[in-house]
Amino acid sequence: MTPALEPLRRIAAYAVARDDEGRVLLVRASSRSGTPGVWSLPGGAVDHGEDPNHTVVRETAAETGLSVAVSGLHDVLADMRSMPHRGVTIHTDRLIYSVSVRGGNLIDRVGHPTDLARWYTLAEAEKLKLRPFTAAALGLSANAGDLRPEEAPVFPSFYAYEGPDGLHRAQRFAAYAIATDPFQNLLLTRISAGYPGAGCWHLPGGGTDYGEQPGAALIRELVEETGQEGRLVELLGVASHRDAASLGPEGYPIDWHGVRAFYRVVVDKPTEVTIHDVGGSTSEARWMPLTEVAALGPDQLTEVTADALRAARLI
Repeated sequence: MTPALEPLRRIAAYAVARDDEGRVLLVRASSRSGTPGVWSLPGGAVDHGEDPNHTVVRETAAETGLSVAVSGLHDVLADMRSMPHRGVTIHTDRLIYSVSVRGGNLIDRVGHPTDLARWYTLAEAEKLKLRPFTAAALGLSANAGDLRPEEAPVFPSFYAYEGPDGLHRAQRFAAYAIATDPFQNLLLTRISAGYPGAGCWHLPGGGTDYGEQPGAALIRELVEETGQEGRLVELLGVASHRDAASLGPEGYPIDWHGVRAFYRVVVDKPTEVTIHDVGGSTSEARWMPLTEVAALGPDQLTEVTADALRAARLI
């Protein structure tokens, strides 16, 4: 049995880089890590308020000595990993980016959590001990399974902690839907009074649960929030937004950092929209014709909604 461990959550960003020969860039965990000798994609944790696009560039440079540029979003994955040597179980939302190499030279990092960076063909990588998320991102078999808890530990959907400046901080990962029906309508929700963005139209969705994949979380949220059953079509992008002094129902300022994945979702058989969380953050939800959506002003949409609609080329 896995011992009782403190649950933690984090958001991280990783790079899929290929050279002119089609080889992929991997880094090896050193004896200072919890998985010595295991290989993974270069990357690491997103700092509070940091755009994940910047994280992946910064972490890749630190771990490999190479300067990279983000060329696209490859995938979004989530996993749980128990680390008894640290006394924690970590849920990580992993943003996987495709990158191109701008220059630099591979470096070895003796004494760091990752000590080697090397280029491998996929056939060579298949024979290595790979972290499961790395194998999944590359379409390979994982030869090094992470230690996982038997069940997801209890962890609050909203978690704020005191930062170094004394202000409470919260970093949250969420998934949202560009949900359309067969009749050229878009499903939108309106934010209730007392919540950040009150009165603005927003996308259906919300924060993912501990141990939950973002796609599965979104389909669950869609049913719970609006009563609609949808199917995932594609991942459209990721948006990052920081509000350094957000005011919500908590009644005190929070340095808020939200990272949101947004997906295209089709609802083949739309039904009457039903708000199940009465008295919560959603005051209204309805199907809106795309022509009406295009006419909404920027002050009528939340930032993540505007970002997602642009990515979907609906505004």
